[in-house]
Amino acid sequence: MTESQIARLDRAHRSIAGRAGAPCEVALVLGSGLGHLAEAVGDPTVIPYAGIEGFPVSTAPGHKGQFVIGDLFGRRTVVMQGRFHLYEGWEPREIALAVYMLKRLGAATFVVTNAAGGLNADYAAGDVMLIEDHLNFTGRSPLIGPNDDAIGLRFPDQSRLYDPGLRALAADAAARTGTPLRRGIYCGLNGPELESSAERRFFRMAGGDAVGMSTVIEVIAANHAGMRVLGLSAIANAATGGPDQKPDTIESVAEMAAVCGTKIEAILKDLFPRLPAEGEKA
Repeated sequence: MTESQIARLDRAHRSIAGRAGAPCEVALVLGSGLGHLAEAVGDPTVIPYAGIEGFPVSTAPGHKGQFVIGDLFGRRTVVMQGRFHLYEGWEPREIALAVYMLKRLGAATFVVTNAAGGLNADYAAGDVMLIEDHLNFTGRSPLIGPNDDAIGLRFPDQSRLYDPGLRALAADAAARTGTPLRRGIYCGLNGPELESSAERRFFRMAGGDAVGMSTVIEVIAANHAGMRVLGLSAIANAATGGPDQKPDTIESVAEMAAVCGTKIEAILKDLFPRLPAEGEKA
């Protein structure tokens, strides 16, 4: 008999409960090229995924594969330094398990970052985009299968996946720090191959502004678990699919994402102290 999601979560949490310390307020997922943000965590407790019972492990380049727990910009935060992708072979429910763990560790606010290609021709590599909504082009959902009511509703609403109050706070933080901020729709794909030029044009016609290989499964799970979600994309390359489209490499994408990381760090440094406590409105 297949182990239920809640039983697997309980088992994983028991294996680290003695190391995790006090409950966290915020969860932060670091995308490709953004892992250095974990270095800003004060008095960190590091828990490798390999040491968590029944937990997946990161295999993507540059993803260390560990929780870093401590003080980040004045809030007790659990950082995912390395995430799980569909292209690694993980199932959506395995990706969701990590998100449910973040909630179990106390986090009511879920901040997700990623490296993405700019479908919108007005975007340039090095821009930061505030995610207003997403298009799930993976064809997958972490909620397929038996639902665990202890985690969330069978049919969760997704009309406000990315919390409007948090988006307003992030936009204000960007303005206060002088950080230019785009706003747009993120398209999530399976990967690992980068998109064809025709696909990029199609995603743009569908309403997408940026495209990447993560985030959507995590955000569905976070919403299912009742967490408030904020998303920021590091626009690491132009992905318009036009006649002047240049070839991309993952190395160049990660390099540019790291440049964006300094801008995202500035936004989060101003934002975190002003995040609402659990139960408060943003």
